[in-house]
Amino acid sequence: MLRIWGRLSSINVQKVVWCARELHLDHERVDIGVSQGDLDTEAYVRLNPNRQIPVIEDFRGTDVGGEPFVLWESNAIVRYLCAQYGEGTLWPEDVKARASADRWMDWQTTTFSPAMVNAFLNMVRVAPGKRDDAAVAASCARTEPLAALLDKALTGREFIGGDRFTMADISLACAAHRWMGTPVAHERRPELERWLAAMRARPAAEGILQLPLR
Repeated sequence: MLRIWGRLSSINVQKVVWCARELHLDHERVDIGVSQGDLDTEAYVRLNPNRQIPVIEDFRGTDVGGEPFVLWESNAIVRYLCAQYGEGTLWPEDVKARASADRWMDWQTTTFSPAMVNAFLNMVRVAPGKRDDAAVAASCARTEPLAALLDKALTGREFIGGDRFTMADISLACAAHRWMGTPVAHERRPELERWLAAMRARPAAEGILQLPLR
């Protein structure tokens, strides 16, 4: 059994839950988050000293002492689950295909998501009268070219890696869902929109990519 710690409105928890569903892993989710004030408990800090979500406890991956395998950092968790339980499916066997998936996952977490964060926070989590309009504009100016890059990369492809759904599609789709749902002006991205609609239609993504942003 797999235990996932974190609120489902978190993009990083969404990745892990969706991945577990794609792999048909029995799991439970513990609904915690910074707004609930429960990331500073001694028990949770033992799981993740960074006091962030998500964290997993994999009871099927117990170590020699009988303790569950504990892991934090969302993309590391997705990679672990796919390598452990999805080899040949979400975890490409071909080393070049796997490196390409890794590249897009790293791009999501180091480039795409950081670019959009100020627009998202101001437009979704900050009251209208308190928004930093300059920060929103700068964030949009950084993110729209990245959305264009992703749109181009998806041209002629069913998935980011080609004709096969992989772990990279999970990380990218969660981020793209957040950006396309942020209430700012967006250029038309037909390939990105086509792919994101297909991701939302996957049974394992039900109730995740349909969530309103908050």
